[in-house]
Amino acid sequence: MTIPVVYDGADLESVAEAAGISVDEVVSRHAGRELVVGWLGFAPGFAYLIGLDPVLHVPRLATPRTSVPAGSVAIAGPYSAVYPTASPGGWRLLGRTDARVWDVSAEPPTPFRPGTRVRFEVA
Repeated sequence: MTIPVVYDGADLESVAEAAGISVDEVVSRHAGRELVVGWLGFAPGFAYLIGLDPVLHVPRLATPRTSVPAGSVAIAGPYSAVYPTASPGGWRLLGRTDARVWDVSAEPPTPFRPGTRVRFEVA
């Protein structure tokens, strides 16, 4: 599964700084790697994607945001994810996607299952 991302997230620059690389390199390392759904949790349709480039392993925010918009593409520790709905969250926001990863009227309601291969691409 390929997910197009507009890389304009609120934390993109701070992730680059923490990793000691440029913003372009953050985008390249995030979009240039196949990730795998390890499990779902936290919220319906929230998939923990494993296989993130180790250079991008950054901690969660010290203080979570009270609301993260649906479609936000984020990283925390060794994981990446797409927020399926608006919710509180402490992950670092890299960008956003229009891809629907949670839709109660769809069958199944999420395209994610453990083992699903996911690749982000620059939109």
